[in-house]
Amino acid sequence: MTKPDTTELAHLARVARDGGLDLSQVSLRVKADLLLSAQQPPIDDLRAFAEMATALVPTVDEATALILARKLAGWRHTPPPVLLALRDRGGAVFAEMVRHGLPLGTGEIEELAETGDDMLLAALASRPDLTSVATLMLVDRDLESLDLALIANIEAPLPRPAAAILIARARSRAAYQPGLLGRPDLSNLELAPLFLRAGPERRLTIIDSLSAYEALHPGERTLPLATTTLAEWLDLATEDRSRAFEAIARFHGGDEAFARAMEDDAGRELAALALVASGTTVEEATRFLIRLGDETARSVERIFALVALMRATRPVIARRLIQHIAGLTPAAAQRRGQHQPVMDPSGTPSRAGTGAARPDSQPAMSDVLGRVGLQRERG
Repeated sequence: MTKPDTTELAHLARVARDGGLDLSQVSLRVKADLLLSAQQPPIDDLRAFAEMATALVPTVDEATALILARKLAGWRHTPPPVLLALRDRGGAVFAEMVRHGLPLGTGEIEELAETGDDMLLAALASRPDLTSVATLMLVDRDLESLDLALIANIEAPLPRPAAAILIARARSRAAYQPGLLGRPDLSNLELAPLFLRAGPERRLTIIDSLSAYEALHPGERTLPLATTTLAEWLDLATEDRSRAFEAIARFHGGDEAFARAMEDDAGRELAALALVASGTTVEEATRFLIRLGDETARSVERIFALVALMRATRPVIARRLIQHIAGLTPAAAQRRGQHQPVMDPSGTPSRAGTGAARPDSQPAMSDVLGRVGLQRERG
């Protein structure tokens, strides 16, 4: 590309300033492109362009101003007077500058996050230098367009409180789920609520992460489901599907939203996990799922897939999964009415030692971490 002539630029700037020439908008854009094409534009050229641009920017049409804002906002050689002239246009032009790298300090970013309009906030959400405070301010707006922009902005770190809010919203907003699952800065434990939307590899890593967490923080042991309760669920599965899901939800301390989530899940994976978490055997859970009589129940392939999921998930892990997926509050641990000897754990002739049994046949930490990708045993 031909190098711009400094004398010509200076002459055009004087004419434009004096009002003797109706300089076209294309001319201004061409001059900007000529400067942008130079690795190190001469100081005189930049000075002349600054004079021309500051004279013309207030009068050019919106389309031209937007193009200039997009090209010049983040260019390190843009003369400050040109940035100021473009910024003074406000509205969409300023938003475009914010979106395309206009230098902003931390305080200014956070001020814009607090006071900006929707268009400006959307531009701000795409910046890689977004601060944690600004991100939380944007999340607090609870606007789906802003949330999606923040989720897509993988160059900016997502603070944990903001991630927790977005993942919680993703339970009822499917559009959030693919982007969150694709973020490299979110851990498998954080993404556990999105288990049902995750691919096979991500599911395995989520289960492994929950197993590792369980090894360090054991939960209550899962007892077999009472025969009468199971019989009631099986009858309801045949007679009234909605009431069956409500009964399972109540068993886990859930509400109507959890029951509705199980009913709306056409693949029945959430119901399968809830059944395993309740202490049913895989065979009993399969009977329940078949008795529902829906499309999944009539598909041998889908039933086999559910059986594989249930066999791969120990009850204690299934319980943790449904708590994450449905947003249930874990039940407080209860003290067992069992006396533990203070002295010798091996016992006495009259009292056998109980030892240190792990809840739910919990494997050691090394076993959990060493079984990535292997079939897991139910507790």
